[in-house]
Amino acid sequence: MFRRRFVQLIATAGMGSLASMVTAQAQDRETVTYRVKGFSCVTCAVGLDTVLKEKDGIAWSKSKYPDGVVTIKFDPKKVNQDSLKTLIAEMGFTIEEKR
Repeated sequence: MFRRRFVQLIATAGMGSLASMVTAQAQDRETVTYRVKGFSCVTCAVGLDTVLKEKDGIAWSKSKYPDGVVTIKFDPKKVNQDSLKTLIAEMGFTIEEKR
């Protein structure tokens, strides 16, 4: 019941403006993928994602243990690639840009 009412309110308020705001925010983001060396288990990948997501300016992070890859979506106004690389290196991993 509550959920249905919430959806009705959102529909009446005009989702178009909300969609515009989300699209504008998404356009300000950059995505980068790095090859990561040093993952010994899935916990390493999850731990790296957890630390990265805590940093202001990082929208999301997805690490893949068997592939040794991390993909990060971030706001370049708040964080740059050098600081991402430094943060990853401080966690004990070696990175290089994926080709």
